[in-house]
Amino acid sequence: MARVIILPSGINIEVAPGTTLLKAAIENDLCWPHTCGGQARCTTCAYILIKGAENTSTMNRIEQHALTSRKGRHVLSQKMRLACQTVIEGDITVQKNLMII
Repeated sequence: MARVIILPSGINIEVAPGTTLLKAAIENDLCWPHTCGGQARCTTCAYILIKGAENTSTMNRIEQHALTSRKGRHVLSQKMRLACQTVIEGDITVQKNLMII
């Protein structure tokens, strides 16, 4: 199992490798905003990857296009990713304000 630490709340969840961050959050009863059903269209599931980039999937063209067209090219230098597109393969730390439901 991989561990995901979500800041600033300090929430820790265990995730089966190969799971997207959005799916993992939902399975752990976290209220992770998303409106397009995980299709990389709305960017509401965006987060900042703090640590563990080597333990995530590489950003694909769809994710990059969604982020840059909706939020601007500067988000790429901020390590912003979409939870619906990020496949977790190991421990990571992310930043996203969440609530437990």
